[in-house]
Formats: sequence, C-alpha cells, structure tokens
Amino acid sequence: MGAAAAIDNSIGEGLGGKYLTFSLGTEEYGIVITKIREIIGIMEITAVPHTPDFIKGVINLRGRVIPIIELRMRFGMEVRPYDERTCIIVVDVPGPTGTVQVGMLVDSVSEVVNIGAQDIEPPPDFGVSTDAENIIGMGKIKGKLKILLDVDQVIGRTLASTLSALK
Repeated sequence: MGAAAAIDNSIGEGLGGKYLTFSLGTEEYGIVITKIREIIGIMEITAVPHTPDFIKGVINLRGRVIPIIELRMRFGMEVRPYDERTCIIVVDVPGPTGTVQVGMLVDSVSEVVNIGAQDIEPPPDFGVSTDAENIIGMGKIKGKLKILLDVDQVIGRTLASTLSALK
C-alpha cells in the first residue's frame, strides 16, 4: 500500500489552485484561472468558410480578431440555442508563433473555486481510446465532481495553428 498510496496522493500535486468553473448541459467543468484572459457575453460571430463545424467563426473584440469554438460541438454534444447565460471564455493557448487567444462558447460560467491538490483525482481510465487527454483531473468540490480541462489539449496545437491563420 505504501508505494500505491504515495502515487495516489501525488496525482493532484501541482494541479491544485484556482479554477474557473462553467457548465455545458448538466456537466460542470473547470479551467485553471491562469489560462483565462477574460469572460464576455455572447456577441455577433462572423462565420469563416472552410473551417471545422465546431469553429463558429471570429469576433472583433476591441480591435482584436478572436477565433471562437463551440465547446459543445468540440465535445460531440448536441448544440442548443444561445441564451442570456451563454458566454465566451477567452483563453490563452500556445500557437505556432506564440500565444493565441481563442474564445470558447459555454452554456454558463459558474464561479472561481480553489481546489486543493488533495481534492483532484486522475482522469478516469475507460479502457478504450477516448479524448481523456483533454482532462487533467477530476476536482472534488462539496461532494460534486468538476471535470478539469487541459485547455492546451482541448484547443490543440494543430487547431491553434488553424485558428491563428484566421486572424
């Protein structure tokens, strides 16, 4: 039990900290706060032809062109109409020539929470190939689980290259 317990206790090491939580459907997700640039309400999105379906287009945010992805579509979820709680989380991700800002459409933003390393479990192993590399862990907060996302993986370096070309 000694070695296994040591491994289990260190899973969340370095992952503890502040996370912005948001919802997609009935699920709650979290992104480490240091990746967040800003949160804005839904605004007019200009479609860009010949892009994957989950790339909704671009917005003009104070003179900057920001590519927008529909996170529901990216995760293979059913798209729903936008409402007054729908918002865009602008994040910084690594691109081919530096940091790229990308907006992620989410159903609603919940809160910023502090999750201790001891409250973060490793991503589940489903035994089959999944997009689990998008998940850095499962945060336990007040008896509920939050799926902690690795934004760099969700957006992906290849996708970041595509998105930076849209600017």
